[in-house]
Amino acid sequence: MNPAIDRRAIPASAHESSWTTGDGHVIRRIDWTQPAGQAKGSLLFMPGRGDCYEKYLETLDHWHSLGWQVTAADWRGQAGSGRLGLDPYTGHIDDFSVWIADLAAFWQQWKAQTPGPHVLAGHSMGGHLVLRAAAEGRVDPDGLILSAPMLGFRDKYAPAAVMHMAARLMAALGDRRRPAWKWSEKPGEVPADRIHLLTHDGERYADELWWRGARPELAMGPGSWGWVERAYVSMRELAGPDALEVVRMPVLIVSTVNDKLVDHKAIVTAAGRLHDCELIRFGDEAHHEILREIDPVRDRAIAACDDFLGRVAAG
Repeated sequence: MNPAIDRRAIPASAHESSWTTGDGHVIRRIDWTQPAGQAKGSLLFMPGRGDCYEKYLETLDHWHSLGWQVTAADWRGQAGSGRLGLDPYTGHIDDFSVWIADLAAFWQQWKAQTPGPHVLAGHSMGGHLVLRAAAEGRVDPDGLILSAPMLGFRDKYAPAAVMHMAARLMAALGDRRRPAWKWSEKPGEVPADRIHLLTHDGERYADELWWRGARPELAMGPGSWGWVERAYVSMRELAGPDALEVVRMPVLIVSTVNDKLVDHKAIVTAAGRLHDCELIRFGDEAHHEILREIDPVRDRAIAACDDFLGRVAAG
């Protein structure tokens, strides 16, 4: 592992800028470059729902230290890239295909400007979207890294088909952009028990709260009913016949049976359908944000990612 960085500062080796979609939406990005001719390859990382790339500076800087050119970006309507809902905190999207189109356009430009091989990585919702983009042929990475990909919700009350029907009804009963669940009594304030869904590492969790204070535009709470309903549609499409079997590039997935947000069983099923997939499983020692877990967990996950990147670089 490279020496610890200041997780509450943008590394001197990284540069923040923006990219504009075809319809004029401005998207934040951050890049770590390598000297001409010296990069092992290039890696694009896409975060999860309600996420921001600031949470992953430690990991992204580590991959840069290994010789990779690294980029991360927001999703439209998240973090520092505006909002699409009714308020500053609710995450909304009309359809996940909007995000797929954004990723496809960004990928085309980014790939043309960066040295290969090219790896695409994503966490949670980001993992779902990068896998779907690959399955639809909208991106063509040489390898995929998926951290706790959102391939199913951890539905505790009813089967996914029933929950989707309920979400469709709720979305139809009012403005689809309204929040689907209560976040906290005070808008923008993070619920006290939220840490227990994400990580055992109190210091890394506190880093996120620090960034939300330093950059208030990063704060996001619930998803909208429209987001929930469209998420079920997108996940069911990806689980459909032959959707994953067409993915031929190597894939690495890190997942935990202890995940309280996404369905670990759905991830295991998807891994078995992929042509060339390595699944690294964690147990009770890991929550959802495996790349931001306590060192014994994170180190194992990062080591698996590093080994995977080495194989991709070697061709």
